[in-house]
Amino acid sequence: MEKSFSKSTKTKSKNKKPRRVTRTPRFLVELPEVIDYKDIATLRKLLSERGKILSRRFTGVSAKNQRLLCEAIKRSRFLGLLPVGSAKRK
Repeated sequence: MEKSFSKSTKTKSKNKKPRRVTRTPRFLVELPEVIDYKDIATLRKLLSERGKILSRRFTGVSAKNQRLLCEAIKRSRFLGLLPVGSAKRK
C-alpha cells in the first residue's frame, strides 16, 4: 500500500504579518553621556551577582551602547577595578 502525503487543508493568509511582542526591560539603567571604565558605580549596575555582564534585554540599552559598556567593563576588569567572577557555586 502506498501512503499519500497531502498538504494540510488550512491555508495561511499571506497578508498578515506576525505581531511583535514589545517587552519592557526589567530595569532601565541611566547611562552617562560618556561611558568610562573608571566609573565603577555605573558599571556595577550592569553586572549580575556572579559578575556576568547583563544582556540588552535586562538593561534596556541600545546595541551600540551595549558594545561600549562591554568594552568598558572588560577594561576595568583587566585593571582590577571590577571583579572577574564571584564566589564558587555551592
